[in-house]
Order: sequence, then C-alpha cells, then structure tokens
Amino acid sequence: MFAPNFQISPATATALMAIEADRQMIMELPINVDVLAGLRETARLIATHYSTQIEGNRLTQAQVVEAIAGTHFPGRERDEAEVRNYYRALEHIEAAATESGPISEEMIRRIHGLVMHGKAKATPYRDGQNVIREASTGRVVYMPPEAADVPGLMAGMFDWLNEQLAARVLPAPLIAALIHYQYATIHPYYDGNGRTARLLTTLVLHRAGYGLKGIYSLDEHYARNLTNYYTALTVGPSHNYYLGRADADLTEFVDYFCTSMAAALGSVRARATEVANTPTARHADDAAVRRTLDPRQRRVLELFRASREVTTADIASHLAVSPRTASTLARRWTETGFLMCENPSRRARSYRLSAEYERIVLP
Repeated sequence: MFAPNFQISPATATALMAIEADRQMIMELPINVDVLAGLRETARLIATHYSTQIEGNRLTQAQVVEAIAGTHFPGRERDEAEVRNYYRALEHIEAAATESGPISEEMIRRIHGLVMHGKAKATPYRDGQNVIREASTGRVVYMPPEAADVPGLMAGMFDWLNEQLAARVLPAPLIAALIHYQYATIHPYYDGNGRTARLLTTLVLHRAGYGLKGIYSLDEHYARNLTNYYTALTVGPSHNYYLGRADADLTEFVDYFCTSMAAALGSVRARATEVANTPTARHADDAAVRRTLDPRQRRVLELFRASREVTTADIASHLAVSPRTASTLARRWTETGFLMCENPSRRARSYRLSAEYERIVLP
C-alpha cells in the first residue's frame, strides 16, 4: 500500500482555503450553457498545448488549434500526433469523470494508450529499466523502480487512491498532489509518463468535485516555470528510487501543487466572474454578431480560443494563404474594427480581437 509521508504546512493550509473559496464561487456563478462550453473548450486547448509543450512539443497555441482541426505541418508530424492524442485523452477523461466506481489501473492504462497511440487500448507497463537524464548534460537525474516492482507499486497506489476518495477525509487537492507525485515516481512506462500523470490528476480532481465545470487547467502554471515544476518533483537524498525517494518527505511537493492550484483557480475565477457579469442580452446577440462576419473571419475566430494574440504568420497558416495575403487581411480587418493591433513593431507585430468579437470566443 502506498503510504505517503507528508505534513500539511501553513502554506498548504492557506492554499487549501483559497482553493475552497474559489471553488465555491466558481460553482455558483450564473454562466449560461453556451458560454460554459466556450470556456471549457478554451481550457481543453490550453491544457493540450501546455502539457505537450512540457514534454518538448514545438507547436504554438494557434498551431495546436489547427492541428486538432486537421491541419498538417510538414516536419512536425510527431508534434501533430501528440496534441491530437492528448486532446482525445482529455475528452476521454471528461467522460470518465461522470462515471461512478473506483478509478482503475485499466482505465489509466487506456489513457496512456490514447496519449501514445491515439487509441483507448490499455498499454503494458515497461519491461525494463528506464532513467531520466538532464537534456543538456546527459546526467542521470532520476532512476525509477525496477520493472518487476512496477505492477505492485501501481496496484498499491490505486488502492490508496480509491480508499481516500471513498473516505472523503483528506482534502481532494492533497489526494491529487500525492497521486501526481507517485505516478511520476513509479514512471511505469518508457514514455508518456508526465502527460499521463497530469491527466490522472485531472481525473482525480473531477471525481472529487474539483473539476469546476472543466474550465481551468493546471498545465499552464507548470509550463510557465518548468524549473519549479521539476524541482518540486525532485525529492529525497538520492536520484535512485531505492535510496530514499520511496520514503521521502513529500511536504514540499504538496506545497507546490496546492499553491499552483490556488493560483490557477484564482485566475479562472477572475475570468469566469467577468464573463458571468456580462449582461445576458449581449450573449444572446453573439450569434447575430457572428453572422456579420465573412467565412475567413469566422475561421480566424478559432485561433483566438487558445491565444489572445496572433501573428500574420498564424493567420496565414490557419487560412492556408500567403503571408502577404494574411498581412493584407489583418490590415483590412484592423481598419474595419474586427482586429486591434496589439504589438505594432514590424518584426513582432501581433493582433487581438476587438472587444465586440473577443466576447464571442471568451477571454
């Protein structure tokens, strides 16, 4: 049985109180179904971009939207497959969140199958030793447990997880934090462990009532400062699982996870509150506003679901037009009030939607 060693520090206690306050407020916000769907899709795209970016994916936020829609980027086929697979896995997680019963190993092995192969087919655990090396030096930074120990460790982790979810004693963010840590520590596969760990964490939070309608993602917070994320996961006196990491004090990782979650919820609470306070009549007019746009403008709206700013290169790629045509369109749309020039510099010029149209895709 997994028996995590940790304490609830003052920092964690403060974060838990903030999480609960934001959770209650977000759940009570009067957000209509269409707006909620837009917020949920934005969160799904953001999670897909940042979780795959953590693992080295090179696609931009705008390109992630296009790749999921079917656009191909020559030379980036692996990156395309990663984001499409992750997006499918997120959809699978959202469906699994509505089910009852325990979270099983089989369920997460199918999630790993989606992450790696795009198919919800359970994948076998690794059959040999793997190591995590520092990219720049090749130095071993972590040696996970031996393959023979993986099945027992995974079974013990899931037994603990389901006992905690059923008991409803330990706060859900702590359960999620400890499961995230333990999955990454066991490292049951040769590849795809980080993405699957973050998806499992998402499922745990959803099942425990902290899904918050699917409108937030923790992945962006991790990706914004990867050093902090990896440092938090590195605990114990040795890089070897058997020389201290198995019994290490996890308090610092719990602190990191809970403070990160509190920050993420604080941000989404602010965005959701802004949306909820928008007069209902304005939302009712969204369809009418959309009808005033030409086909290219409607397609460009999709770029702004994952990013508030886009470049002419993003527009050219999304519409499959030349950079010159994209520049002409951007200039024309700025003159008509569809776009606003956010960064006027010639080399890094970028655009955002004007307020009237930004409302449609949601900030």
